[in-house]
Amino acid sequence: PRFLDTLSRALSDSGVAGQNLELEITESMAMEDAELVLRLLAGIKRLGFSVAIDDFGTGFSSLSQLRQLQVDRLKIDRAFVQEAQSSTAGSTIAQMVVNLGHGLGLTVIAEGIETEEQRQYLIGLG
Repeated sequence: PRFLDTLSRALSDSGVAGQNLELEITESMAMEDAELVLRLLAGIKRLGFSVAIDDFGTGFSSLSQLRQLQVDRLKIDRAFVQEAQSSTAGSTIAQMVVNLGHGLGLTVIAEGIETEEQRQYLIGLG
């Protein structure tokens, strides 16, 4: 409850519009207390922020719960980015996250791309 008040005051004090900022929440945090997270995310969105789920794929997401979250982006964890070209499992997980995110109308971001080859491979996933 105080978090939203603090966030609102920070916006007011800084003069920065919420639309210019993005808050990240880890996948594991997003799944902890569903009711509280849904309420907080709704308040964060009302302040104009965009919201990303960071480290996606490292936790145990409920797909039903994910569908209810008011988020704008999924960020594929760097471990899956690193494994995407070298293992079938890594590639499958990366493709699944891309498909899931796009299917939910979200932007998907891959973290930890280190080579042009990785970038091209992930672009090819969608």
